[in-house]
Amino acid sequence: MSDAKTKTIADNRKVRHEYELFDRYEAGIQLKGTEIKSVRKGKVQLKDSYISIRDGEAVIKGMHISPYEFGNRFNHEEVRDRKLLLHKKEILKLDQSVRLKGYTLVPVRLYLNHGLAKLEIAVARGKNLHDKRETAKKRDAQREIQKALKERY
Repeated sequence: MSDAKTKTIADNRKVRHEYELFDRYEAGIQLKGTEIKSVRKGKVQLKDSYISIRDGEAVIKGMHISPYEFGNRFNHEEVRDRKLLLHKKEILKLDQSVRLKGYTLVPVRLYLNHGLAKLEIAVARGKNLHDKRETAKKRDAQREIQKALKERY
C-alpha cells in the first residue's frame, strides 16, 4: 500500500512483536468533529488499542486521539469507542474467526488514503515467549547473512 496518495499516520510496531499476524483488512473509522484534524496532524496512538465485535458492529477501543489544540468546547473525547466501517460479510468473517478459532483482532496501522482515515486491522494469534525469541533469532541470522553477502560483493 505504498500509493502516492497514502500517508501513514500511526504504526503499531508492538503488534508485530507480540502477535503472529494472518489476514489483514482495511476499515474506515467513524470520527466526530475535530478528530480528523488531530489525525491529520499525527496525534494518534494505537499502542493499547484492540478491536471487538458487538451487535454486528466492529468497534476499536483504547485508541487515543489527542484533542485538537485549536478546537473549542465541543472538542472530542481522547479515548472513546469508535465504530469501524466494514462490510457485513467481513464483520461476520472476523467475528467467526474470533469466536471459533480464538484469534484476536488488532490494529496494525492508521493511514490517510485520498484524505480519508483508514485503519489496517489484522487477525492475530498471541506469541509465546519462545516464539518471540525464535523470531528474533531468525531475524538476526538473516541480518548476518545479508551483511556477509554485502562484504563479499
